[in-house]
Amino acid sequence: MKVVLRLGWLSLLAALRERETLFWFVLFPVLLLALMAGVFGRLGREGQMSFSVALVNLDEGTRGPAQFAAVVEEVFVTLSVPREAGKEPLFTLRRPREGDDPRAFLARAQEEVRLGNLALLVVIPAEFSERAAAAMGGGGPAAAVHLYLNEANAASGMASSVVDQVLARLNQELLTLAGLYRPEAALAVHTEWVGGLDQPVAYVDFLLPGIVLMAFFVGGLFSVPGTILFARDQKILRRYWVTPLGVPQYLAGFALGYGFLCLLQFAVLWALGRFAFGASVDFLRPAALPYLVLAAATFLALGFLVASLAKTAQAGMAIANLVNLPVMFLSGLFFPVADLPFFLQILLYLNPLSHLADGLRSALGSGQAVLPLSLSVAVPAGWIAVSTVVAAWRLRWDVGR
Repeated sequence: MKVVLRLGWLSLLAALRERETLFWFVLFPVLLLALMAGVFGRLGREGQMSFSVALVNLDEGTRGPAQFAAVVEEVFVTLSVPREAGKEPLFTLRRPREGDDPRAFLARAQEEVRLGNLALLVVIPAEFSERAAAAMGGGGPAAAVHLYLNEANAASGMASSVVDQVLARLNQELLTLAGLYRPEAALAVHTEWVGGLDQPVAYVDFLLPGIVLMAFFVGGLFSVPGTILFARDQKILRRYWVTPLGVPQYLAGFALGYGFLCLLQFAVLWALGRFAFGASVDFLRPAALPYLVLAAATFLALGFLVASLAKTAQAGMAIANLVNLPVMFLSGLFFPVADLPFFLQILLYLNPLSHLADGLRSALGSGQAVLPLSLSVAVPAGWIAVSTVVAAWRLRWDVGR
């Protein structure tokens, strides 16, 4: 056991002494997390970056003592004005211009939300004021403000949360001032999601699990075959075999070294996400830890598979580069992939990284599963089994054998 621990520790030290390894396996994931969280993680913070919101008031023709639609509209107009000079407002508001057809503007705005050009569309329906007044008098159901969002746009969920709070506070204050506040008469917010998330998730909470898995994946895909094939080509492994050390012990120590590397990657990324960008995902959840272990085992096995398919270290790196980009970007690590074309969805179902990302985010509560969760363990386990069998059959540990 001491030999295995020693080999694992020396394997980690050898990896970190290489500048390329240190950059691609530790610094690059850190830089990617910092870049993406820094650019997209500030969406919706007043004074830093504003939401692009469209507002359509279809109740403009209502006449009567209670112009609730106009009050709701005025609140959004107020939020589109910065409180301090030199800072951006919370909302960048778009409304129909004078003479525009509100229905035509509504159709265009819905398309803009679908394309991701708008974070949120707020629609005050016709007869809104009349329904609100009737509800306050106990004569009907609560009036509803409609929100249209796009799950693929990280700003949509955050904008929805802000609007929910704004309307809830506005509703309570108006009714309280009128002496009519009753919880059952509160203004309802009808939210329509493009997708399946039940609640908004901060982008950094969605991103951090994906970056962690990416770091594990890149480490397994490049470090494992690169180290083994280089040591074999340079006849370094042959020196091991003249000692009492056997292949099983070498494999155990090598796997332990990769595990140490994964722990280092995870610790650095978690600390950056938690303390620099305010990530709130709890990786210590009992359902999340098995996915991290399964991910490390899957990518270790894939590394052995690449090593078994290549005859030289250069060929191994070529195979790894060929696999890297399609597997990574068809996995949903950085953005949702629910609407891919059919032929790409087939690759999505075969991709172990897709299932691991889905399972981990679901376990952490930071994302809605796109693929069946029943496959989130079965597909990676299948890749481990296939990779192990192929590697045991094809991998040669000594060029002289």
